[in-house]
Formats: sequence, C-alpha cells, structure tokens
Amino acid sequence: MLKFVAAIDQGTTSTRCMIFDHTGNVVALAQKEHQQIFPKPGWVEHDPLEIWDRTQEVIQSALTKASLGPDDLAAVGITNQRETTLVWNRQTGKPYYNAIVWQDTRTDSICNELASHGGQDRFRARVGLPLATYFSGPKVKWILDNVPGVRADAENGDAVFGNIDTWIIWNLTGGMRGGVFITDVTNASRTLLMDLRTLSWDSEILGILGIPESMLPDIKPSSIVYGYAKGALEGVPIAGDLGDQQAALFGQTCFDPGEAKNTYGTGCFMLLNTGLKPVASERGLLTTLGYQIGSQPAVYCLEGSIAITGALVQWLRDNLKLIEKSADIEPLARTVEDNGGMYFVPAFSGLFAPYWRSDARGVMVGMTRYINRGHIARAVLESTAYQTREVLDAMEIDSGVRLTRLKVDGGMVVNNLLMQFQADILNVPVVRPLVAETTALGAAYAAGLAVGYWNSFDELRANWGKDKEWEPRMDGELRTKLYSGWKKAVMRTLNWIE
Repeated sequence: MLKFVAAIDQGTTSTRCMIFDHTGNVVALAQKEHQQIFPKPGWVEHDPLEIWDRTQEVIQSALTKASLGPDDLAAVGITNQRETTLVWNRQTGKPYYNAIVWQDTRTDSICNELASHGGQDRFRARVGLPLATYFSGPKVKWILDNVPGVRADAENGDAVFGNIDTWIIWNLTGGMRGGVFITDVTNASRTLLMDLRTLSWDSEILGILGIPESMLPDIKPSSIVYGYAKGALEGVPIAGDLGDQQAALFGQTCFDPGEAKNTYGTGCFMLLNTGLKPVASERGLLTTLGYQIGSQPAVYCLEGSIAITGALVQWLRDNLKLIEKSADIEPLARTVEDNGGMYFVPAFSGLFAPYWRSDARGVMVGMTRYINRGHIARAVLESTAYQTREVLDAMEIDSGVRLTRLKVDGGMVVNNLLMQFQADILNVPVVRPLVAETTALGAAYAAGLAVGYWNSFDELRANWGKDKEWEPRMDGELRTKLYSGWKKAVMRTLNWIE
C-alpha cells in the first residue's frame, strides 16, 4: 500500500501543501503567502496566476521536505477559499481579470437590484443562501458586465468560471491540454447558483443573472477520482475536493447530525451537521452542503459565517503596527485584566451571520482615557468569541440541537486566552484536536477514501485525538453583562453606508 496522501489547501492569505500518513499525522508542510490586492475601498482581489505559481512551489517543497516522489502518494485532495470567483479563457489558460475574493463588496448594487424583486431571500428556498456580496454568482455577473470581451467569449464557450478549487484542479490535470473542469457539491453550494436538492445548476437563476450555463464546471461528489495530475504530482489521482470549511468539518470527523466545529482563520466559520436533509434557517444562517462521498447521499449543514476574525489581528499588525507578529497579540492582551469597557466590532466588509448587513462598518466603542494597547488587543480577541456566540445561539434555535461541546481548529486556536474566553462566553467546553490544521486533513481524508487508502468513517474517527480542552469558568452574571455590551456595540455599526 502507498504510504501517504497529500492535500493542497488554497486559502485566503496563503497556499499550502501538506502530506499525511495513515494515522492522519503531518509528514511535511510547505506554505507560501500571496498578495492581497485592494484596488478600491471594499474591493479585494487575488492574482490567479500567482496562486497557481504558489501551488506548484508548495507541492515541490513539501515533496522535497519529505523526500518523496509522486509514486509515494495514494491520492491528492484539494480544499480552497470558497466563493472567490475567477473567469478565465479555456483556450489560453489566461484569467480575464483578477480573482474577486469572497470578502469583496463591489457587487452590493447587483445584490440590491436582485433583492428589489422578491427581497434578500429571493432564492433562499432553492439555494439556502441570502442575496449577499459574499457569494460567487453576483461576482460572475460583475465580471461579465464590466470586463470587455468576457461576455462574447462566454457565449462562444471560451470563457469559463470556477471557484479556486476548479482553477487548481483544471491546471493540475493539464490546463489547456485536457484539464478536468469540475467542482464539488460543497463549492457549488456557495455560488448562489446550485439547487440544494437536485445538486445541479439552477437554469432559472442563471437566466436572471445572465450567466451562460456553458461557463460552469460539472458538479461532482467531494470524494471520487476526478482525474490524474501532470507535472510534479505526475499520475497521482486527484480524488478529493471540498470548500475549506466543509473540509474542516470532515477533518474534525463531524460525521453525525448534531456535531459541529468552528474554524478560526481569516474569518470564522461554524458548521453543524444536520444530516441528509437541508434545514432552512430562520435566523440568518446558511443552508449548505457538508460533503458527498462517492455515490452516497449528500450530507447537509447549517453554517454561520463571520467575515473578520484572524484578519482583525493582521489589521492590528499591518495597519496599526500595534504588534510585530500575529502571535504577539496574546501576551499584549494578557497585560490587562479585562476589556476596560471597550468593544471592537470588525464590520470591515459589513456584517455576515446572523445579520447580513453590507451597510455596516467597523467600530471601537466604550473608549475612555483609561484604554491602552492591551485593552485594544483584548477587545480584538474577544470580538471573535462574541461573534461565535451570536452564530451558535442562532444555530441552536434553528436546528433544535443543543451543543454540548465545540470542536475548534484553524490558526487562532493556539491562542489560549481566546479559547478560554470562548468557553466562558459560550458556557460550553471548547476542544482543540491534536492536528489543528483540520482543513487540509479533511481534503486528504476525502481523497484517501476515494482510492481505498482509508476504508471507513470509523478509521478516520480513530485518528481524531484531543490536544486540550477548556471548561467555562465565568460567572453567569458577568457573561450576560459582557454579551449585552457586545450586542449594543453591534447596533452602532449599522446604517453607516448610505
């Protein structure tokens, strides 16, 4: 049996390649950041050719670090920043425009125009999503409407759309020379264009948005052999594809209804497995696909998406220069006992769940002369925990499931102060697994299952191990007081953009 499975994790700020063994342990990791492009306020872009270059670099680097070749790999899985939208020419392989990132708000007027007939939930019954700048469909429409020549090329079949998973898989499998043009159900469920029940593109919505169906990739299960790699991974089956948050759910082995995980990355994303039926949300959550393994029925989720969490720490580092590196935030926040009465609501690109308000903008409130750098750092960390609480409250009411513990992962979970405060403000235990990079692990699991490297969910569950658990320690009265202060602060962000 081949010894290893690889995963390519193409995230919002960086791309990494990780190689895992059969027990789910990391054998090698290579990571490279890519440029964040901000052409105008509210606009966020990435260079797709730079992302593809970084992908090739980290693949080569990970193989070199582990002293492995493609013959040592059973399969490779892909996971990606979701909703980030790319249109390229299938004859030349050249993008028409930079990738428009999920955080980008330029499609605000398109979404408002669409909502003027039927409201923000116009398509929600079919696609599980509100009309919001977050999703791919309006971004595709923007490119078709604003980039010269794209619409004509789309009509004749040359211009094609994909989220980043589609772009990576197409390039990995040969690009212009026979590249496989697919996406999986989880990524397709983030476009605003896929019917949740049929798992196929919705031709009526495509018509309303003016998107030719010929532009769109084929929708496949999350775990199945799509094709075979060329180049550094020559001959390795590409066999897993999951949006990053669904990959983390899979890596955390949340295979049963009622199991949930929260990923702390650039944004924060809580997913709750709701089983084989989509659950409609009354409280601003998204109904989305969890995963689909081969020919088995698809599994659905409720998701609460928060736009800015880890990105707020980066902002403190890069824009305010309050810290030198992201890890410095915890010692700085520990220099004070509490938040000093101040709150920081990071509505930099509006508010996501459970509000969906693109008119909101960030605020710091409750400031007095007493406030210092430590209080600001602490308020930054606490904002992540408060936003998570808002999502969890909505999730419990929508699903009728009471969460008994929260599995956590992602870059911010190394921050012990944040994890303790998270347990305190939720009043449930918070559990960090041994492998905190569960996004890449989930993609590896999906790929490994497709080729028989792993044979069952039980095998994957046996790999999951607990690293640390935080029990709630906060007095109930204080919890209530702090949280109501947060709610007041959120109200101050609304209606800022006319």
